[in-house]
Amino acid sequence: MHKIFLLLRKDFLLEWRQKYSLYGLILYITSAVFTIKMLQDKPDGETWNSLFWIILLFVSVNAVAKSFLQESKNRNLYYYSVHHPRDIILSKLIYNVILMLLMSGIAFFLFVFLLDNPIQNLSKFLLMVFTGGISLSLLFTTLAAIAGKAGGNSALIAILGFPIVIPQIILLSDLSKPLFITLQVSGWWQFYAALLLLDLLLIILSIILFPFIWKE
Repeated sequence: MHKIFLLLRKDFLLEWRQKYSLYGLILYITSAVFTIKMLQDKPDGETWNSLFWIILLFVSVNAVAKSFLQESKNRNLYYYSVHHPRDIILSKLIYNVILMLLMSGIAFFLFVFLLDNPIQNLSKFLLMVFTGGISLSLLFTTLAAIAGKAGGNSALIAILGFPIVIPQIILLSDLSKPLFITLQVSGWWQFYAALLLLDLLLIILSIILFPFIWKE
């Protein structure tokens, strides 16, 4: 835990020193939501829901993809000599989850502030917002780790990620749709539990597979 904390501290310090990256993400979200407002002032609930998850998807790509791609070869060799690969992947997962929780909260606030609030069940939707941010961060962190060890080509993230992330986005969108109407939908919590199980599976696979990728 101490080594994970040190790696997390390093990532937060780097982010703080390179604040333009964080500001760029916030500007990206603001510009995207403002553009939607100019094109469609108050979208209906289904459109609002679809646009929200599409924006969050592209934000997660921009926020998480740089996790391993920004690390130089010499720095990776240093990490290899002083850290266990499990500590590295766990620190990256935790850092990106925190980052995406922040970005998800900002995106939700801007959507509600600029595009009105058609949500009928606000508490459940907020739960979906933060769960969706965590799910996307876990997925793209794992893909960034693979791409970083396969030549550092960011195009690999898109090639590997989008066929996998499309079902996840559809699941997030379908779970959110009933929250825009007043009717109760049976089985909602079962599907939400399935989403949590997918997140847990991603964490386990990352911990198991990353040491083999790291050795390469």
